Amino acid sequence: MGEAPGAGMNDVQRRLMFEDECILVDDNDRVVGHESKYNCHLWEKIESENWLHRAFSVFLFNSKYELLLQQRSATKVTFPLVWTNTCCSHPLYRESELIDEDALGVRNAAQRKLLDELGIPAEDVPVDQFTPVGRMLYKAPSDGEWGEHELDYLLFIVRDVSIRPNPEEVADVKYVNREQLRELLRKPDAGEEGLKLSPWFRLVVDNFLFKWWDQVEKGTLKEAVDMKTIHKL
Repeated sequence: MGEAPGAGMNDVQRRLMFEDECILVDDNDRVVGHESKYNCHLWEKIESENWLHRAFSVFLFNSKYELLLQQRSATKVTFPLVWTNTCCSHPLYRESELIDEDALGVRNAAQRKLLDELGIPAEDVPVDQFTPVGRMLYKAPSDGEWGEHELDYLLFIVRDVSIRPNPEEVADVKYVNREQLRELLRKPDAGEEGLKLSPWFRLVVDNFLFKWWDQVEKGTLKEAVDMKTIHKL
């Protein structure tokens, strides 16, 4: 007999995996249904059903234009102890997070998860301050059992915030400038310090981040916004 679903997870991760319903979309980001977070991240389901779910990645900068990174907690089911951008999660299949207009549902979800993961109060990150810059579609295995197949909204925000990381979600946080991020990127490439980066963060870095970071500093980020294209990476 195989292990019961969720065996080996702690209680918090098990609850999130089975109670949270992700939004299933087609390649054009049209909602086609919903499925548990557990099923959406099982690699065999991703491969056999080709399930694709909506996600978001927040890039939060302080007023010095340093980017807040997080290291995912050791108890995370997918990509444990991996360094990544400020916050990566999913809008859920609920009314407030299904609003397509101006990506409001995704922005509502981002505000919720910044509180859940990093303890950032909602008033520090008003939903109207998020700039959805673009969307990308990618697929990435985590290990033999888990993976991601996401249509990911890339959200930028510049705010000075108070942070109280939730240890169930986050192992560590740090602000980096461009040079510090380049140094961080060099380490996994050289196999140093066992440092790992999330595949989605790497895709954003390699394709968009430094160019957009310049525009954040210049106050011209609106010029980079392209919410019509879905970048298939």
